[in-house]
Amino acid sequence: MTLRCIQQPHPHLHAELAHGVLTLAIQRPESKNALYGELYLWIAQALDEADQSQEVRVVILRGATADFTAGNDMQDFMKFVQSPLQGKAGDAPPFVLLKAAARFSKPLIAAVRGVAIGIGVTILLHTDLAYSDESALFQLPFVSLGLSPEGASSKLLVQRAGYHQAAELLFTAEKFNSTKAMQIGLINSIESDVYAYAQMQAQKLASLPLASLKQTKALMKHDLAEILTCIDHEAEIFMQRVSSPEMREAVQAFMQKRKPDFSQFN
Repeated sequence: MTLRCIQQPHPHLHAELAHGVLTLAIQRPESKNALYGELYLWIAQALDEADQSQEVRVVILRGATADFTAGNDMQDFMKFVQSPLQGKAGDAPPFVLLKAAARFSKPLIAAVRGVAIGIGVTILLHTDLAYSDESALFQLPFVSLGLSPEGASSKLLVQRAGYHQAAELLFTAEKFNSTKAMQIGLINSIESDVYAYAQMQAQKLASLPLASLKQTKALMKHDLAEILTCIDHEAEIFMQRVSSPEMREAVQAFMQKRKPDFSQFN
C-alpha cells in the first residue's frame, strides 16, 4: 500500500522511507514541535498505515531538528477546551495517537533531542526502543496544570520506574534530564548523535525476520488490551479534569504570566 504520509506530505511532519525504515520527523521548530489536533491524527494514521505496509519494517519517531515535542500546543488546547467534546474521550486526537503507538505491531523507535513534555514522555512508554542525547529535557506536567495522567502512564510508568519514582515524576511535575530518564528505564541509552544512532539500530532491526520481531513484541505486550483500556479510562478522567477549577486557574495563571494559586481548592 502507498503511504499517505509520503504521497501527500504534511507541512509539519516529514516522512521518509528507506531500506524498510520509515522515519517520521515532527517539524514545527517555531513551537518546539508542539502538537495539535490534525497533526496528532496525521501521525496516528501514518503509524496505522505503516503497520499494514509491506514496505515498512521499522518506524523511527523523532523531531526534525532540535526538539522531540513540547506536548500539546497551548492555543490549540484552549480551542479544544472551549469546544464541547463529541463522542468518547478516548477518541480525542491525543489519545488516538497514543493508542496507535500502543498497538503498533512492528518495532517502534524514538529518538529524543531537546524537550519531551507531556505526550512527548507518555508516547515513549509505547515505543520499543528509545534513545536521547544530553540535551533532552523531560516533563510530565499534568498535575501542575490541574490535570491527570494520560496514555496509560499511571500503569506503565509504575511498571517501568517503580511506584516511588513514578509518584515523584507525576506528583511534582518537575523536569528531569536524560540521565534520570535512563535510570528509570524511560530510554535505553544516551547518545551523542541520537538521530544517527536510532537510524543504525533501526537498520539492524530491519535486517532481521519481521515475523519473529512481531511475534516477540506480541508476546512481550500480552497485556495490550489492558493498556488500551487504561488509555481510554485515563482519557475519561483527563477530560473531566479539563473542566475543573484547578485547570482554569492554571490556564489563567499561564495567560497572566504568574504562578497559579491552588490553595483555594481542596
